Amino acid sequence: MGEVVMLLRLRIALPDRPGSLSQVTGILGSAGADITQVTVLDRGDGRALDDFTVYWPDAAPREDLVRALEGVDGVSIDGIWSTREAPGTYPELEILKFLTTAGDRALGTLIDSMPVLFSADWAAAATEKDPRVTVYASWRAPEDIPFPEETPPRPTAATLPSGLHVIVAPLPPLALSLMLARAEGPYFHRNEVHRLTRILEIFLTLPAIERGADRAFRKPSARPF
Repeated sequence: MGEVVMLLRLRIALPDRPGSLSQVTGILGSAGADITQVTVLDRGDGRALDDFTVYWPDAAPREDLVRALEGVDGVSIDGIWSTREAPGTYPELEILKFLTTAGDRALGTLIDSMPVLFSADWAAAATEKDPRVTVYASWRAPEDIPFPEETPPRPTAATLPSGLHVIVAPLPPLALSLMLARAEGPYFHRNEVHRLTRILEIFLTLPAIERGADRAFRKPSARPF
């Protein structure tokens, strides 16, 4: 039987100078990580912030990656977490294509796809006004979802006192709020917030979204638990 591997994402801050990236990729490769994708999130003031997607042996501790990188001058690790977002693909395009014909299942499909699209743990939607009622949640969502008292006017990232990283976004035509949460890994970067914003903008313009969501989710039994 072949070796079992997992797909990991590493968010690494490093000096923005020639040779730094190749030094990091060389160390990751020597440690046993198979690098499949590198995404630049930030660059400025002599620093860069990159997301590395790697295949990593399931039996090997992630701490080996940390130890391998700790000795590199100027390099720091913001987070290492598992991901189901296959590198080199654009799953949001497939999801949006499916949503055009999903009808009553559109909102549920969107919420179920969010954790995969953003390497997060769960997502949920609730009514916008108190008392909040969860109308749909992905399978790993907790029973008690920590929606804020007020929904921000635009998608906003935050870290809760519990350490949970979230993005809260309004869905104005549906009078709902959406929450995307990541318990494992780093805070949501502004690039991720922007990506979610664009996905929601497209989603809310799709034909029959409001009518289908109203039929499917304005019912007490909408939460799939």
